[in-house]
Amino acid sequence: MVAARQIGRTTAAALALVATVTACVPVAEKSGDLRMGHDSRDGSLAVWPARGSLAGEAGTATAVAGAVRAWRSPLDDRAHLSTSGILWAGEVDDTSLALVAADVPGTGASWLLHVAGREGRYTVTHAVEHTDPGYLVYSDVLPVHTDGGRRYLVSARVTDLVGPDGRAVTIENGLSEPVAVPACSAVSITATLRATESLPRGRATDRFLDLGSGLDAPRYPLVRDGSGSGRRAIAELDTCALAGAEGPFGSIQRRFGERQSTASVPASWPMAGLSTRRVGEIAFGGGDPGEVRQLTWDAADDEMTAVLYQPADGGPPVTSTADRAAALQAYVLPVAGQRLGVLSWRPTPETSLSVPAGTSRLVDRPGLVVLPLADEEVTVSLATADETHYRSLPAAR
Repeated sequence: MVAARQIGRTTAAALALVATVTACVPVAEKSGDLRMGHDSRDGSLAVWPARGSLAGEAGTATAVAGAVRAWRSPLDDRAHLSTSGILWAGEVDDTSLALVAADVPGTGASWLLHVAGREGRYTVTHAVEHTDPGYLVYSDVLPVHTDGGRRYLVSARVTDLVGPDGRAVTIENGLSEPVAVPACSAVSITATLRATESLPRGRATDRFLDLGSGLDAPRYPLVRDGSGSGRRAIAELDTCALAGAEGPFGSIQRRFGERQSTASVPASWPMAGLSTRRVGEIAFGGGDPGEVRQLTWDAADDEMTAVLYQPADGGPPVTSTADRAAALQAYVLPVAGQRLGVLSWRPTPETSLSVPAGTSRLVDRPGLVVLPLADEEVTVSLATADETHYRSLPAAR
């Protein structure tokens, strides 16, 4: 999963180098407006040319630039216009719409700004953050929030797009028709990429998961899913619950030096590599055992994990908050009216878990221990061949 993230960043870095070379005299700096399109190239191909019925109107760039200047991020940072660009401008659902890839240096993030206008006056109506700098410029499929439903803006490298129903999605001037995406369920989107300098053979299936149209901004709803493991991992799960402050994807806030904002995309937000594995079972009161699974995914700066309990009676699954990947994982899982401590690790003949004497264990097997939380914080340890790892579980409340 980390390798997949590194490959994506290597491609982005290569394109970024081309963008730097071709952007020596940015038009935006001369005019004081945002440029139309963006100076990113893949060999001879302009990845994000100016597109849309309003892309040729100078007055549109001026009006959109004014709206972007007035916009602030949740941390009150402003966009850097000379390194930003209008990727698309035209009429959508009886409204003038501009889609801007905004560079916000203060947080090292990329923002896709939806800038809507009437009678020549534009306002930022929707702002979505991606925590990987430059991602929006060097990606190929960007989700667009419109009144008519989910649309996708695609780069010039995309030749075809397939929607969740397996049918081809019509694309006009780089913007797709509305696609039926449920509010709180993940669906698959697949793009076909043409052969270019960075992709000599093209790519027949560039897969993404759209986590749902009901996610609150500024969360970015697309997750790379090259192997399809993500679709299987969160099939039938409520993605709005996963994205909440107590859910796996939304539970770890980002920090920006001394600054912190609950309105920013969480540090635990998924970008790629979603997968799941079964780690055991838990039974309560003599009933049938429910399955315990571990979710794993790549966030911007770390690998994250969480556990999910699926009751045997088919009731709604219960998830923990996120935990950064470590040799010993420690989770709190609210199940059957109590808070349980779940400890998970990769068992080998050399590993040994130690918990305080007298601790009750609901499950005790290699790689998985489940225990009720005590009245006080409990520290546990995992001894491996090389070192001992310590984790703490909070007191019951």
